[in-house]
Amino acid sequence: MPPRQFDGRRLRAARRAKELSQKDVGAAVGVKAPAVSRWEDNQEFPKGEKLPGLAEAVGERLDDLFPNDGPADLQLLRCDAGLSITQAAEVINASRVPVSNAESGRRRLNDAYVQPLAQAYGVTEEELLAAQDVSFGLRPDTPAAPRTVGEKINYLVQHGYFGQEAPSDEEIARRVNEHAGTAVTTDDIVALRAGAAAEASDVVRVGLAHALQVPPRVFRDDAELGPDERQILESLVFLGSISRGQILGLAARGNGEGLSVEMMAKINEVVGELRHKLPEAPDGE
Repeated sequence: MPPRQFDGRRLRAARRAKELSQKDVGAAVGVKAPAVSRWEDNQEFPKGEKLPGLAEAVGERLDDLFPNDGPADLQLLRCDAGLSITQAAEVINASRVPVSNAESGRRRLNDAYVQPLAQAYGVTEEELLAAQDVSFGLRPDTPAAPRTVGEKINYLVQHGYFGQEAPSDEEIARRVNEHAGTAVTTDDIVALRAGAAAEASDVVRVGLAHALQVPPRVFRDDAELGPDERQILESLVFLGSISRGQILGLAARGNGEGLSVEMMAKINEVVGELRHKLPEAPDGE
């Protein structure tokens, strides 16, 4: 399926309204009339990069003829520019692999590829990077990845304690001191969370990871979190949504409005995988 919604009946109606033959439309996008016929009968689907040419051939706006309701990902940007993966690869003088990996969420684009691809796709570099986030499963409304020590503490306190009370600043300080043998005070934790203090020693960072039940690498530095660390934090949000009923509550509606058995099974599978990624709580907590 192309990245946009495709319905051959809409294409046929638009073609006939313009009094064009299937041969006329096919010639505009480099295919024979039988291919257009199969598209209009929904027997086959055109490649995504063909859709802009098809819309232009029948005089329709791309978004009207082939709507897209979700946020743009890298594949959509490429296809809307009318480029195949091979053509996009030629733009960056590389094989198809970097483009394919980025579109499928396996490996992000090299920084050197961002500007030429953005230019080729007719978007800004910021729009390209936002689309890349979508390709990697990060929605535009996903909370920004925390960077500083205080931001990470706030994120974990807000999202990491579904079904139970989050620790207070005093409790966090106590756990840090018990684990790291330091003398962190409640005021120190308050200052970090408020952004009034930005520095924390390596020993304190390890203690914070213990106190908030995440791997030490989450607090390793103030750089942007890597994919593994981000997945741990995103899984907390996901599990919290399940606990609050934002996901599983959909299944209780019945009458065909809830999640299918297959989808519920998939959610259970994903939850199981995510739980294995989360650290176990310390004994007695």
